[in-house]
Amino acid sequence: MNKSELYLKTVFCCMACDGNIADEEVEMIRNLVSGTNLFTGIDVESTLNDYILEINKEGASFLNNYLNEVSNEKLSEDEQLKLIGIAIKTIEADNRIEYSEIKFFKKIRFRLSVSDDRIIELYPDKDDFLLPDNKVTDAFELSEVKFVNISLK
Repeated sequence: MNKSELYLKTVFCCMACDGNIADEEVEMIRNLVSGTNLFTGIDVESTLNDYILEINKEGASFLNNYLNEVSNEKLSEDEQLKLIGIAIKTIEADNRIEYSEIKFFKKIRFRLSVSDDRIIELYPDKDDFLLPDNKVTDAFELSEVKFVNISLK
């Protein structure tokens, strides 16, 4: 998996981890596609809809597989910080921060080697995202939900 694909999967997993993909989150993706080169070379809409098929079939296993991918990916500090920034931006996109999203973020963060000090340096108001959690190594759980396809048009 290349970094662009990992970033897109991060966005998707952070959108889906609360059981709902909000319109504001889809709008955020539209803005990232049109305003950045973050997902260069990826058919974003098609890939997101592939992810939807997979998560609808696999449920929480899809999210746990993503976490394993993060663990196995060799990321520089800058790439880790970019991934963290993308996760935070996605979690905040719908202006509703659910505990399940913070819990999922902590599971992502646990798999990265960048220091909390470095994260706080870039995201000074996100120290609550970094508070200890006893269950960061446990598998992520997701209620039985079914997502519908995403259109970026």
